[in-house]
Amino acid sequence: MVGPGVAMSLPTFVTDDPFSAPGNVTLGEDAAHHMRVRRLETGVRVGLVDGAGMRGEGVLTQLAKRHAIVSIETAEAVEPAAPIHLLLSVADKDRMLWLAEKVTELELASWRPVSFRRSRNVNPRGEGPTFQQKVRMRMAAALEQSRGAFLPVLYPEATVEHAIAARPTGACLVMQQGGRPIFEALTPLIASARERGDPLPVVTLAVGPEGGFEPAEMDAFETAGFLPVTLGRNILRFETAAQSGLAAVRAMLELVTDPDAIRVDPNGMDR
Repeated sequence: MVGPGVAMSLPTFVTDDPFSAPGNVTLGEDAAHHMRVRRLETGVRVGLVDGAGMRGEGVLTQLAKRHAIVSIETAEAVEPAAPIHLLLSVADKDRMLWLAEKVTELELASWRPVSFRRSRNVNPRGEGPTFQQKVRMRMAAALEQSRGAFLPVLYPEATVEHAIAARPTGACLVMQQGGRPIFEALTPLIASARERGDPLPVVTLAVGPEGGFEPAEMDAFETAGFLPVTLGRNILRFETAAQSGLAAVRAMLELVTDPDAIRVDPNGMDR
């Protein structure tokens, strides 16, 4: 079995094919190219992840121009992290690609770009099937680097109305200047779930475009039950808000492994 903290510098590659141990996996041209760039040779140990919860290790047994074959020696199913879903603005291509890497490292469950009214002012915008494939490649590279086990589910661009309607059941937060501190908003939900013995709440985090939401867009989120939250007094760029908000939520959800990490007293004060 591949344990946490073992061989974290092991060259790791994403495969679209399921695998188990013992067995063989054939990797495609991109992986073979990366192996040659890294000067890997047959006989070296490598890591594999499938982006759907399997992580393993094996030996590179063949390296050709257009493919590589790995003999799997160990494999394990990884428990998924508490799910966090992101609704993000269609925005500048490079900044969206940068964000795609960071949210993968933070174990984002799903990525859904939203076409806000102010998204139309951005050029070049990150949208369309070709760009989505670039997002997927960036996420795969981030997964290899971090040795995570899950790739975010990628959804195509959506209208505000569709994105709201498609959200999963759970806690819904929208980043908005003047909202409640994110810790204050999420703590009672986590504490309540723990006290009832329920699973951690599924969290959906919405982040708007540069320049902010149009009033009608914010009204739509609030009408649907999204709670406005903030990370501080300064206005954040969309990628900063998304990464920081996701990191804050992830840290809070991880805290519940400690029974005394989050408590709410009868007067509603966190301690």
